[in-house]
Amino acid sequence: MRWALVKVCLAVTAMVVIAFAVPLGLVIKEMARDRAFSDAERQAATIGPTLTITTDREELTRAVLSTEPGGRGRLAVHVPAAGTGGPRLEIGTRRATQDDLETVRTSGRASIADVPGGSVLLQPTALGSRGTAVVEVFVAEEDVSHGVGTAWLVLAGVGVALIVGSVAVADRLGVRMVGPARQLAGAAQNLGEGRLGTRVPEEGPTELRSAAVAFNSMADQVVQLLANERELAADLSHRLRTPLTVLRLNAASLGEGPAAEQTRAAVQQLEHEVDTIIRTAREQRPQTQGGQTGAGCDASEVIRERMGFWSALAEDEGRTVRLAGVDRTVRIPVARAELAAALDALLGNVFRHTPEGTAFAVDVHHSGDAVLVLVSDAGPGIPDPASALARGASGRGGARGGVGSTGLGLDIVRRIAESTGGDLRIGRSVLGGTEVRIWIGLDGGPAERPRRGHRVGRRGGARGPWAGRTRTPGPRGARGAGAERRTDG
Repeated sequence: MRWALVKVCLAVTAMVVIAFAVPLGLVIKEMARDRAFSDAERQAATIGPTLTITTDREELTRAVLSTEPGGRGRLAVHVPAAGTGGPRLEIGTRRATQDDLETVRTSGRASIADVPGGSVLLQPTALGSRGTAVVEVFVAEEDVSHGVGTAWLVLAGVGVALIVGSVAVADRLGVRMVGPARQLAGAAQNLGEGRLGTRVPEEGPTELRSAAVAFNSMADQVVQLLANERELAADLSHRLRTPLTVLRLNAASLGEGPAAEQTRAAVQQLEHEVDTIIRTAREQRPQTQGGQTGAGCDASEVIRERMGFWSALAEDEGRTVRLAGVDRTVRIPVARAELAAALDALLGNVFRHTPEGTAFAVDVHHSGDAVLVLVSDAGPGIPDPASALARGASGRGGARGGVGSTGLGLDIVRRIAESTGGDLRIGRSVLGGTEVRIWIGLDGGPAERPRRGHRVGRRGGARGPWAGRTRTPGPRGARGAGAERRTDG
């Protein structure tokens, strides 16, 4: 905008300068010419009285030499012969042709004729019975153009000054308009990145001031809406404490046993999650990014822990479990709680949407710039994967009782993956059911993915449905420790 305004002012000012300077320069040139010939007419008129009194050569010569052009050899007098065949009298240097002189005598009107080096003014003067004398005044070219060059230079200087001044004024106006516009754009970007305290100075042109006022009002409303949302989330979470207290008391009366221990651990974990939600909702600075700078965890350790919890429930339902690729440390830029929530969401979907006895597996693959986590099952699969990835929708109904899901679990997993530069994909697993692929980028950029249809990490006999499977340790006595995490996906 700034340079566009400068260009417009430059073009407009240049056209105005040309429109006025060129005609003015021509007028000055014509005025200089008129001034030169007016001076010549005045000098020629000074000889007129002498011619009316006498035509004596000596008298006329003294009169001619007494004038400024006569002293410079630029004035001549042409007197016709006194009688038939008499001599003509010429004083001074003649430059005009005889035809021009005769034309002026015949017409009786002054005339200007072009001669080498300039022009001559021919002024007729009546001598009574002797006819008409002609006074010739030579006007050189430098006299005609005297002062014109200086006038043109002055006009050019004034034009350049006007152009420079207009460009400077346009640039200042552009800065005055562009500055607030850039501030508004930067504030919008900061607000989009989660810096909710960003505001725009209400300055600049009227339109930009109005835009700044509207932006600040919008930012205040966004802050207020987020605050209301946090309060609502905290209030709704707080309402869960009463039924959780009843549930905890009822779980305490179940006595001893693996099932009772698992139930009490699940209730304890649910209370912990509700408390976490309340504390997070009460924070003054809401989190706007999926993961915070410096956050990270060991994916292998978290996956082993969560599989230790879910394997106990899998044993009760007769499900075969396989875990692979977690024998070494794999650091990822995802917080431990978020990765655990993502795994619980996916594994919870397996238990909710596949019949009892359906096998499932979790495989971890590390490829330099990314980590791939595969959650597979041998269930009926998802008929519409694209719909399943839409927030608030489910791609399949529940296998038990036909109850569907909200689809929020997959949305949580997708947002965690995308916060690292990865993504979430749903496909068909080698077990015959659903395979959820979580790509987690290690450097924040897009991870390099294998070609479509290429199965990462399937070697040798592992291509069979359950060839080489391993059983995650999950004895009944270990359920209490393994059940510390939540059971809902």
